[in-house]
Amino acid sequence: MTDRIEQEIELQAPIERVWQALTDHREFGQWFGVNLDGPFVPGEKSRGQFTIEGLEHLRWQVEIVAMEKPGYFAYRWHPYAIDPDVDYSVEEPTLVEFHLEETGAGTRLTVTESGFDRLPAARMPEAMRKNEGGWAFQLKNIQAHVER
Repeated sequence: MTDRIEQEIELQAPIERVWQALTDHREFGQWFGVNLDGPFVPGEKSRGQFTIEGLEHLRWQVEIVAMEKPGYFAYRWHPYAIDPDVDYSVEEPTLVEFHLEETGAGTRLTVTESGFDRLPAARMPEAMRKNEGGWAFQLKNIQAHVER
């Protein structure tokens, strides 16, 4: 598919624990690698500073779309927006969705990022490739965070 990334992971943690790790801005920041300015509020922007080595110069900015406890959290952002000389605000953001589902052993977390086909053609392949690897990395991070 050229428009979306979808990855899932089985977490050995109750759905309430995973929900907390996703939607509490302090916990989200711990596993995602960002120092956020304040709580997530649907319809509002969330801002902060990345803390991941090599990305500390980058600002985090997303618009929170939905927080439907305990199974759905979503935001919009500009994927792989790492060049400080580029104005990404003129681009259409992608939609990042987290779906949580209880399983017998814990929680299935599915992350979907869609809307890559609306990015500039020259930027889309790299943004999609980098974010695909990024989501694999972040799913391992949240797993370590909620299963410890």
